[in-house]
Amino acid sequence: MTELAAVKAALKTQAVETPSWAYGNSGTRFKVFAQAGVPRTPWEKVDDAAQVHAVTGVAPAVALHIPWDRVDDYAALARHAADRGLKLGAINSNTFQDDDYKLGSICHPDAAVRRKAVDHLLECVDIMDATGSRDLKLWFADGTNYPGQDDVRGRQDRLAQGLAEVYERLGERQRMLLEYKLFEPAFYATDVPDWGTAYAHCLKLGPKAQVVVDTGHHAPGTNIEFIVASLLREERLGGFDFNSRFYADDDLMVGAADPFQLFRIMYEVVRGGGLTSGVAFMLDQCHNVEAKIPAIIRSVMNVQEATAKALLVDRNALSAAQGSGDVLEANAVLMDAYDTDVRPLLREVREEMGLDPEPLAAYRRSGWAEQIVADRTGGRQAGWGA
Repeated sequence: MTELAAVKAALKTQAVETPSWAYGNSGTRFKVFAQAGVPRTPWEKVDDAAQVHAVTGVAPAVALHIPWDRVDDYAALARHAADRGLKLGAINSNTFQDDDYKLGSICHPDAAVRRKAVDHLLECVDIMDATGSRDLKLWFADGTNYPGQDDVRGRQDRLAQGLAEVYERLGERQRMLLEYKLFEPAFYATDVPDWGTAYAHCLKLGPKAQVVVDTGHHAPGTNIEFIVASLLREERLGGFDFNSRFYADDDLMVGAADPFQLFRIMYEVVRGGGLTSGVAFMLDQCHNVEAKIPAIIRSVMNVQEATAKALLVDRNALSAAQGSGDVLEANAVLMDAYDTDVRPLLREVREEMGLDPEPLAAYRRSGWAEQIVADRTGGRQAGWGA
């Protein structure tokens, strides 16, 4: 296989999981903005996700969020997805929208609240059994706002105990993906604030526990690609939540703020074998002022472009320059790949896959945007609260 053929083959097999919540209404802490045609049910969210996959060819799964996507029959929802060429992806838990969780969930000082939180996580594993999902994705808003508010070490003990119970419930082919976040909503001490904390807990739990890197969950200036390389080296990178940030956890379209960072991350993924090792490439975004389905299509395309550039890095030339200490040449090799216009290559890949070379244009011609505005009248639109 030629080098170009290998690049094309890798791009054709890439999979980007889209999040159900991104198809619903979202906003800032000040306002949630409604849009016409927004899904009212998880079934309609799956229908929208199918449109993204239809025009990109590389978005074959949609992640669910519980309780936002709670239904009576999860196996039926999985069949609904399969009928539309999709599968149900990661099951995301929610331990941050209940009044009982004001002082934490799995780390709460009250054993009864901790029990409630762990039971919810176990419910999510039950849902995974019904949907055939591989990944349970955990993010905890737990933390403290003031020094002395709670025992910092004690909260870590409670976290470890709760995670261990859920880990034991996982099936043979299921995984626990632990996400971290620097701050918000806890401002003094977040209980899982960084990749080191997440990694330490996963290491103790066992091989089915891995770390999720959300690209918006870091302090300014953090070298995210270093984290990615380190976790890949330790075989503990479970997946990504892709988005973009300008200030904090902005949840903007991936590649919008710093496409060069996305390229650097994807180079380390390629370098570390992450494209073929089971790493989950997921979007975690909120589309507040832009049309949702086109924004998700564009996001998938942004991941594709960064991946294509990463695959085009001349790794032999880069290794030679690094080995000889030629700093400028090593940087130039990397920049040559980044500066390559990969859009013609991706158009070729899509045509070879039997797709329209321009996904956004194909979506506009499909008439789906107009159809859902006309059809989805009445009922309650999906959003952060449903």
